[in-house]
Amino acid sequence: MQLFYNPNINENTTQIDFSKDESRHIVKVLRKKNGDQLQITNGKGWLFVAEITLADIKNCVASIISKSFESERNYKVHLAVAPTKMNDRYEWFLEKATEIGVDTITPIICDHSERKVIKTDRFEKILQAAMKQSLHRYLPELQEAISFSNFINQPFNGQKFIAHCEDTRRISLKKALNTNTDVLVLIGPEGDFSPDEIKAALAIGFQPVTMGNTRLRTETAAIVACHSVAFANEP
Repeated sequence: MQLFYNPNINENTTQIDFSKDESRHIVKVLRKKNGDQLQITNGKGWLFVAEITLADIKNCVASIISKSFESERNYKVHLAVAPTKMNDRYEWFLEKATEIGVDTITPIICDHSERKVIKTDRFEKILQAAMKQSLHRYLPELQEAISFSNFINQPFNGQKFIAHCEDTRRISLKKALNTNTDVLVLIGPEGDFSPDEIKAALAIGFQPVTMGNTRLRTETAAIVACHSVAFANEP
């Protein structure tokens, strides 16, 4: 099954006009014709089945014939992850976290961050592609990049963790997790969080955690955190 994404449709929509690029893909690449059915999500829980009424390579049109809604999970996963020096590693993290199940991603700029300028256009396309590939109905929210200090002082209801490599008392993330509870995990840059950042996070209630006995790259640690939460909440 191939899933399409259109953020502008809702439960009251009756007809979908595809963009020129999507129309070309549907008609020329997938060789769809009048009467064929497509599945579309708006990234907000809805799945629509639509029947093609005009298989035009420049303006494909389809009528919605059925729809269904998938409720959100009873917990949310928020990963605040420092940008990696190499963009492709962060893009890999975005893709895999979407496949596993993440709700919100925030790039945080830290004291040791080597990359401080973030262009989110490509990141958004990667999230959309990963959502469609994994057949999810919810598109993760990608927030604007923000400084570490400004981010941690925002309100958050749920468990708050900071994963760092300092040789201090830390607990295993998998042992610290509560089920059916919102979770926020901070993942630092290649050079780890600075001692001042760790101290500031602990002072406002973040729990220090470890992902295991080995030192992980930023993007790997983020994926381990995402999977740990998903695994802990499996029925």
